[in-house]
Amino acid sequence: QVQLVESGGGLVQPGGSLRLSCAASGIILRTATMGWFRQAPGKDREWLTTITDGGTIDSLDSVKDRFTISRDFAKNSVYLQMNSLKPEDTAVYYCKEFSRGIWGQGTLVTVSS
Repeated sequence: QVQLVESGGGLVQPGGSLRLSCAASGIILRTATMGWFRQAPGKDREWLTTITDGGTIDSLDSVKDRFTISRDFAKNSVYLQMNSLKPEDTAVYYCKEFSRGIWGQGTLVTVSS
C-alpha cells in the first residue's frame, strides 16, 4: 500500500522550532521527488520545498532561511525542520510524492503564545 504519514505537528511558541516527519510506505525515496506544502485556514495550499531523487533542493524564498527539507533512506522518511516559527506559519502541513501525486493526511502546526 502506497502511503505517506506525517507527524510532529503541535503547538509551539513564536520563535520556536519543530521537526515534521513524513514516513513513506510503498515508495522508494531514492527514486522519488518529495515535497512539503502547507494550507493555512481560508487559504490555498502552498508549496514550500522539494527534494528530488538526486538530492536537489528547491524552496520557497519566504521560508528557505528557516525551513529545511531532508530525508533518511534507512527510515524511508522525509523531514521538515522549521525554525524561528511565526504565527503566520500556522497551517496544516502536508508531504507529497510528486510522480504519482500522493499526499499525506497532514499534520497541524499552530504557532501561538
